[in-house]
Amino acid sequence: MIVALAALFVLGVVVGSFVGVVAHRIPQGETIVTGRSRCDSCGETIAAYDNVPLVSWIVLRGRCRHCGERIPAAYPLVELALGVLFALTYLVLGDDPAQLALGLVLLSVLAAITITDLEHTIIPNAILIAGAAICLAIAIPTDPEGLPERLIAALAAGGVLLLVALAYPRGMGMGDVKLAALLGLFLGRAVVPALLAGFAVGALYGLALMARHGAGARKRAVPFGPFLALGGVVGLLAGDEMVDWYLDSFFEG
Repeated sequence: MIVALAALFVLGVVVGSFVGVVAHRIPQGETIVTGRSRCDSCGETIAAYDNVPLVSWIVLRGRCRHCGERIPAAYPLVELALGVLFALTYLVLGDDPAQLALGLVLLSVLAAITITDLEHTIIPNAILIAGAAICLAIAIPTDPEGLPERLIAALAAGGVLLLVALAYPRGMGMGDVKLAALLGLFLGRAVVPALLAGFAVGALYGLALMARHGAGARKRAVPFGPFLALGGVVGLLAGDEMVDWYLDSFFEG
């Protein structure tokens, strides 16, 4: 098990590096297939030895080798977070190939969405569509019986957030609606605690902003995608158990 955990941690760090590329290039309309990474400040191509996930950022002390400008800490943090979450997902879901693959893909998609929403306040359709396509490609052959539940959960979750977006368009965008539907597709019934967790954390953050900035906090635009992403992690790692606990506690017999 230790070998598997170590391998998944390394895989998560590497995938996290790729996720950073995706999140940086897609909002700008750039391809993720070709082209070497470049420094945003000086435009110099980043050498392979300066592009080792997590390690290079530490060695370079978070600065570009050529111009000395800071490299955002968000990128190594995402790499580290995905490494930890990949290993944790293996501990929780076990070694079932299909379930593990779905979990790792979901985590990768959520990481990319978190970065794009925080940096650009958008949730790119390209990432959502790719995530949905991969989910169906894995789920249809490996879990055909569970597909109706996934589709119903996607429609229900997207529908709920659509109503919220229509009622409060300044606080909820269509990207959030589509992300909720994607969570339903991946998580099935576990999307319920995922959405509840996302809204709860978002509400707490809003209260903290109001406590600090008073009425002026209402004018601050806060992307909701990262809160949904955090809820998605909760749904992935504990959602089914939370649903079972609720059903057993309140509908036993």
